[in-house]
Amino acid sequence: MVEAYQTGRLRLGVNIDHVATLRNARGGAAPDPLRAARLARRAGADGLTAHLREDRRHIRDDDIARLQAEAGLPLNLEMAATPEMQAIALAVRPHAVCLVPENRAELTTEGGLDVRAGLARLKPCIGELAGAGIRVSLFIDPEAAQIEAAAQAGAAVVELHTGTYVEHTDAARAAELARLREGAALAHSLGLEVHAGHGLDYETVAAVAAIAPVVELNIGHFLIGEAVFVGLEAAIRQMRALMDEGRALV
Repeated sequence: MVEAYQTGRLRLGVNIDHVATLRNARGGAAPDPLRAARLARRAGADGLTAHLREDRRHIRDDDIARLQAEAGLPLNLEMAATPEMQAIALAVRPHAVCLVPENRAELTTEGGLDVRAGLARLKPCIGELAGAGIRVSLFIDPEAAQIEAAAQAGAAVVELHTGTYVEHTDAARAAELARLREGAALAHSLGLEVHAGHGLDYETVAAVAAIAPVVELNIGHFLIGEAVFVGLEAAIRQMRALMDEGRALV
C-alpha cells in the first residue's frame, strides 16, 4: 500500500556552489561558502547542497569538510558516481549524496542521469553509500523508465530535473509541469522520496511546490545571483515564502 502524501512544510536545500565560483574567480578566501551556509540557515533553509566536481571548479574538498563539520545543516553532496567521489563521500559521511551526470565541458549539469543504461554500475555504488548510512538520491529527468530504474537501483530518493520546465514557456511549460507531476506520482508509488530542482526561480517555484509528492526543492544559482542585489538572507526568505504559498495550494 502506498503511503499518503505528506503535504506539510516543503524542505528547501540551498546550493552554495556559486559562492565558491566567485571566490575561485579571483583566488583567496572570500566570499566564504561556510559563511553563506550560516546565512542560509538563519534565513530558513533546511539543508545545504554542494557539488564537488572532478575539476573542482567551485566547491573544493576543504569546503566539503568545513560544511559537514561546521555549517549546522544537513549536507547533500552532489557528485558523479566515480571511485574518487565515492571514496570522498564515505570518508566525509554527509547526510545525503545525490548522484548526477558530469561532463567537463558543461557549464552546469545538463539533464538527468541515465540510470537505466548505467544500472549495473550505479547499483553497487548506491549500495555501498547506503550501507554507510548515507541517503542516496539520483538526479533524473521525469521519465517513467528512469524512475523505475532508480527504484531498481536501490536509491531512496529521486530528484526530478526541473530545468526543462523552467526553460519553456506557455503551453510547453504546462506540458513539462504535467510531466513532473506524473513522474512525482510514479516515484512516490514506487516508495521513493521525491525531490525536485534545477533552474527554479521566483516565477517558477510555486507550481513545483504545489506538486504533492515533492518534499524537498534544491535551489542555488538563482539565489546566489539574486543575493547580489538584495542579500542572501533576503533572497532565501523570499524563495521560502513563495514555496510556502505554492505548498498551500496542495
